[in-house]
Amino acid sequence: MDTDTDTARPDATEASKAGETTTADDTAAAGADREQARDEERRSDAAPARRTPKSPARRSISISLRGAVWVAAVAVLAVTVVTLAAFLIAARHEISDRAATDAAHRRAEQVATDYSVGAATVDPGDFNAWVARLKNNTAPPLANKFDATAPKLQEILTPLKWTSTAGPIAAKVMSDAGGVYKVDVFVNVSSTNVQNPDGAQTTVTYNITVDGNADWKITDVGGMDAALPQK
Repeated sequence: MDTDTDTARPDATEASKAGETTTADDTAAAGADREQARDEERRSDAAPARRTPKSPARRSISISLRGAVWVAAVAVLAVTVVTLAAFLIAARHEISDRAATDAAHRRAEQVATDYSVGAATVDPGDFNAWVARLKNNTAPPLANKFDATAPKLQEILTPLKWTSTAGPIAAKVMSDAGGVYKVDVFVNVSSTNVQNPDGAQTTVTYNITVDGNADWKITDVGGMDAALPQK
């Protein structure tokens, strides 16, 4: 019995030792696991946090679309401004040109009217004054023409004691050729003479050519025969 007991004790001792060894191994393994976990934790703390990069594609597309819309809007505005400016400049020039043309026509009509009224006013007692009115503001060739015809006109008017007065009715520029104006002037003429002492009234149309390029001189006169007695 003792021998069996002694034999069993070593086995128990060995089993105890084996258990202690297993426990020690487990303890060591657990310690290693804890140490590894701490190392990983330290590495995790030391390493910078990784951020998930944002995709730039959507932002880039949004910015590009917004920029394109802005550029298009600016371009449209610029074209509109340029077009409007061009229109205003053209309109201003047109208005200015029209005003200048109207002013030139009025001047030509006034020059022609003043001449026609003077040419239709005849006083037999002052024939030379009438000839002077015929030559007033005329170009030299036309003035010379009146000088040449004055004696014949005097031979007709003086014996008849032709007297006439005139008043303007209207004047209109009929054509404008580079500053040379053909003007029709309508004049109301009241006349008396020895053959018709009671007098008569007629409307005479003078056709006057005024050269705006030559100091507004009169270069031609038509219609004068209707204001004078027939030969």
